[in-house]
Amino acid sequence: MEIIVLSDPAAVGRHAARLIADTLARRRDPVLGVATGSSPLGTYAALAVLAREGLDLSRTTAFALDEYVGLDPAHPEAYHSVIDREVTLPLGLDPRKVHVPHGAAADLPAACAEYEAAIEAAGGIDVQLLGIGANGHIGFNEPGSSLGSRTRVKTLAPRTRRDNARFFGGDVEAVPLHCLTQGIGTILRARSVLLVATGESKAAAVAAMAEGPLGAFCPASALQLHERATVVLDEAAASLLADREYYDFARDNAPGGAPKRD
Repeated sequence: MEIIVLSDPAAVGRHAARLIADTLARRRDPVLGVATGSSPLGTYAALAVLAREGLDLSRTTAFALDEYVGLDPAHPEAYHSVIDREVTLPLGLDPRKVHVPHGAAADLPAACAEYEAAIEAAGGIDVQLLGIGANGHIGFNEPGSSLGSRTRVKTLAPRTRRDNARFFGGDVEAVPLHCLTQGIGTILRARSVLLVATGESKAAAVAAMAEGPLGAFCPASALQLHERATVVLDEAAASLLADREYYDFARDNAPGGAPKRD
């Protein structure tokens, strides 16, 4: 796991966007895994700048991590809508190539199986963008999730519903109870994963992910198993890392030269 600590959220977004752009540019028909929530917004904003400057993402296929169960796809907080306004339109993606789990399907297990099959048919995900929940979840894989899990129906943790209530006018009861989410095993099959986190509220989860033991109590700790996992943090999110001195040393003495920083 490569851990890169930068000065502030804006720097995190710019650096993550460059990493994604570099990865996608090496593929003729690239596949990007996209996440929702607050953490990736700076990355999408920086990618949109690169797109306006000439980065062509029109051939890119995208797969979202998750979706609420029971929300109409047109609901403003359904991830179909969120991905459309925060990712598809700003980045100039072809809407026909952007996929979100079908949380309103009559047969949810079948929808999950179809989603897994669609990822495989696209050739797999080249780079999966991730955030991290305060309880250590990635996607909607809550603590206790199988580290080998695939796309499936999950029950959201009370803390996740409380955290997401801000998107529903502060009403936790308006937050759906269930979701469809790519499994941890699905996420680990991406060729590379890129997790971004900013703010002090994520510091404990980041430390557990990177330096704690591997276990289902912190689903993001499964990224320790991935051969190409990169974590980009601001100072606040990195504030509880015990081995910070080494991460900074490794960043500044990386093989092939230190990464460009703002």
